[in-house]
Amino acid sequence: MEEKTIIQAVLQALEQHSDKISSKMQEMEQRLHHEMQTMEQRLHHEMQTMEQRLRSEMQEMGQQLRNEMQEMGQQLRSEMQEMGQQLRAEIHAVETRLEAKIDSLREEMQQMNRQLNERIDHLEEELTDTQASIEVLTTKVLHHDRKLRQLTKQA
Repeated sequence: MEEKTIIQAVLQALEQHSDKISSKMQEMEQRLHHEMQTMEQRLHHEMQTMEQRLRSEMQEMGQQLRNEMQEMGQQLRSEMQEMGQQLRAEIHAVETRLEAKIDSLREEMQQMNRQLNERIDHLEEELTDTQASIEVLTTKVLHHDRKLRQLTKQA
């Protein structure tokens, strides 16, 4: 009778331990999922912010270009030949700077996208490893549970 009580107590303790492990694994999975969502939201927000900043800067540059062109147009009326060549040189310089800035911003966006993809890949690998660990632990718990039940039947 004592053996059955002891075995039942051990089985009950193992079931409680198994429940605790399961709940801790669920908590870990939920935390990881939450962290991934938070990171995704933060990156999405950063990308939106950068996009808004870029649009604003491009609008300001566009407005600045319009203002410069109006001023140059007035000067062209009085000094047509000389100022016409200066205007072409300035427009070319502004275009070159604008293209360089756009290329730089495009590269920065691509770099951020690569980093985001790397982070997501890393998180997916961690999640896969965690799931594999959960499966191994669950298999071990079930195996031990079966052994204990066999021992209980034998006793």
